[in-house]
Amino acid sequence: MTGGHTLVGTTLRQRSAAAVADPKLRTKTRAGVDRFAGHRLVGLATLDDADGLRDAARAIRAGILADLPSLLERFADRVLALGGHVCWAADGAEANAYIASVAAERGVRTVVKSKSMATEETGLNEALARTGVRVVETDLGEWIIQLAHETPSHIIAPALHRDRHDVADLFEVVAGGTRPDSAPEVLAAFARERLRAEFLGADMGISGANFGVADTGSIVLVTNEGNGRLVTSVPPVHVAVMGMERLVASWEQLDLMLNLLARSATGQHLSSYTSVITGPRRAGEADGPEELHVVILDNGRSDLLGGEFHEMLACIRCGACLNVCPVYRQIGGHAYGWVYSGPMGAVLTPLLAAREAEAAELANASTLCGACMDACPVGIPLQDLLLGLRRRKAASAGRGERAAWKAWAAAWSRPSAYRGSTRAIGMGGVVGRRLPLWPGRETPVPARRTFRQRWEAGDL
Repeated sequence: MTGGHTLVGTTLRQRSAAAVADPKLRTKTRAGVDRFAGHRLVGLATLDDADGLRDAARAIRAGILADLPSLLERFADRVLALGGHVCWAADGAEANAYIASVAAERGVRTVVKSKSMATEETGLNEALARTGVRVVETDLGEWIIQLAHETPSHIIAPALHRDRHDVADLFEVVAGGTRPDSAPEVLAAFARERLRAEFLGADMGISGANFGVADTGSIVLVTNEGNGRLVTSVPPVHVAVMGMERLVASWEQLDLMLNLLARSATGQHLSSYTSVITGPRRAGEADGPEELHVVILDNGRSDLLGGEFHEMLACIRCGACLNVCPVYRQIGGHAYGWVYSGPMGAVLTPLLAAREAEAAELANASTLCGACMDACPVGIPLQDLLLGLRRRKAASAGRGERAAWKAWAAAWSRPSAYRGSTRAIGMGGVVGRRLPLWPGRETPVPARRTFRQRWEAGDL
């Protein structure tokens, strides 16, 4: 991946330690994910056969990925036939450069954006700012973290880690030193008033795309705020950035995905706003942009097709895996160090973030309990993909590390060697001292007598 956010310069262990030491962050994160997870169970219970629908959704996503090149061509042809423009972006740098060129051609000075993880991935805001274009996030959570100079901590609720008092503090800066009341309705009204002027004065609107419909060339946006519709209909230019895998072939497939997406994300039967954009404004229509540009983003995705991690491309970005992950609930999203977090982020980041060596450690941020796969609406075997990444990391380990693990495996594969080694640890002057077996982790003090010895002596 090029042209986007890079991993921060600290290790996963350092970021996790800082997160665990922050009781406020942990409390907010746990409360948020527990709420989402509970609502998901209630939402799925309203379906006659939730497991059957999940199986059908997994089959649909598998079929789409198997036929992805032809579906992408069909989708692009339909967008062009409707009068739109299509950019095939090999990476984040190409996507950003294309959008910047459109902005320059149209004399764009202000951009309003709805929530888009793809543009977070490419670092679009920073790229446009370098050309003198002002970018305003209009999703409330995204606006909050933009004001705080942060990245999203959750793919559904970007400001999950902040409470209303934090938000009031951030809004005080926007208000020129006058701190608004921290009541949620007051803060929402303040944001609505400030952002309304931005919508009306913007030269370009930028959105993501939850789905693209190949049969009609339509872009589908799923939101719980009205900003998505304002971003895509008020400015004269609309740019939609879509990961190349985010397609469905037909409206029938979209119907199933929408039923599962909202329920898996927030427990709703349907999000507050499900918007469909099919081409730019036509003659006689009152709303819609004069120009529509669809950026189809590869950014490493085509390398995954047909490979060991192929199934990760089936992800529909609902966030359900984050909400049930015992690791995420303790450390939050920023500890993962990039745009994507939780189990899906632990898989995607090493695959998309320029394959940076630092990202390989994320595969260890999992208990492999399988809760993520159970929650996934399209049945992605996330724990298997995490194991695959661990195997890949092990294969690239140094000779000394491999030799150490091989010796340990050989010793503990024989009962006599196992008993001898554990007995030696409890003796020989190491009792009462911690062992440096795992850098950065506090290893327990060895017991003088093993469980087996105490059992045989009748001390238990």
